[in-house]
Amino acid sequence: MANSQKIRIKIKSFDHKVIDETTKLIIETAERTGAIVAGPIPLPTKTEKFTVNKSTFVHKTSREQFEIRTHSRLIDITEVGPKTIESLSNLGLPAGVEIEIKMLQES
Repeated sequence: MANSQKIRIKIKSFDHKVIDETTKLIIETAERTGAIVAGPIPLPTKTEKFTVNKSTFVHKTSREQFEIRTHSRLIDITEVGPKTIESLSNLGLPAGVEIEIKMLQES
């Protein structure tokens, strides 16, 4: 068997609409260059909750609660060529999206 390259893209964002638009853009770009795309795979949403006192000193029982939800998606791209890598690196992505790209060797 020949070794082939594989790209794994992990996308994180606080807004689920923005992350869906970004995954759609990445998939369209990869398919246009002839690569095979698997995904997007929705990963579990990470929820962080914070409790803060409303008053600094007097009213101890008065509190506010906040939460931040981090949505994430996973995309695997196989049969990658130099044209695919170039087009993915030149993408203009919206603000508020974090992308982690890993190159994997498949045997």
